[in-house]
Amino acid sequence: MRLLVRERVFGIGDDYWIEDADGHKLFLVDGKAMRLRDTFELKDTNGQVLVEIRQKLISIRDTMLIERDGDELAKVRRKRLSLLRNHYRVSLVDGTELDVSGKILDREFAVDYDGELLAQISRRWLTIRDTYGIDIVREDADVPLLVAVAVCVIVLADKERDKDHDED
Repeated sequence: MRLLVRERVFGIGDDYWIEDADGHKLFLVDGKAMRLRDTFELKDTNGQVLVEIRQKLISIRDTMLIERDGDELAKVRRKRLSLLRNHYRVSLVDGTELDVSGKILDREFAVDYDGELLAQISRRWLTIRDTYGIDIVREDADVPLLVAVAVCVIVLADKERDKDHDED
């Protein structure tokens, strides 16, 4: 399953659609402005909230939380003991851990579980400006979760880059 995300609208308070390869709208990313922390809701085409994505307010490292039906589903944060800045860990509440690595700021990265590729995020196969694709590899994958992971990792990497620029 290939999804298309138009990146230029990737901001707090912005709403944007994620489409399939044929241009059909599948998910609405509803950015919630005027909040203390970054908050997004991933909704289906009927407006039902599939997952909520929010920044954890108090944490040593920037952390994003993914919730489903009010219950925590996963935490996303940069991997601690990694020399690579572009390496993130997704800790699911059931103890499962997903690894995210690649060139996050270039939108060229992968999500895997125990060495098995779950999703590939890339701009390479697209000619549309300011767009990247999310290629879900496994048919039994939790698509809203993988979309939320991609959103979280990009938000965290962009914040880190902005923080680094502010310190210069």
